[in-house]
Amino acid sequence: MEIKVLGPGCPKCQQTEKVVKEAIADSGVSADIEKVTDTMKIAGYGVFGTPAVVVDGEVKSVGKIPKKEDVKSWLEK
Repeated sequence: MEIKVLGPGCPKCQQTEKVVKEAIADSGVSADIEKVTDTMKIAGYGVFGTPAVVVDGEVKSVGKIPKKEDVKSWLEK
């Protein structure tokens, strides 16, 4: 599983990355996390608000810090 946290590194982006890492740790899922800060790469996902979370190429959250429960639900496939 591949998870990308999209954002320039603002406090909300940092909090989003923390929530994602906590959800992965809680669920025991094996996942690679990548932080994407390049605005052109972020725009390539069709995302124009940050922070955003992409799971296996699918945009799951845009413009807000997701709840840990939401992230856990994305991890269940």
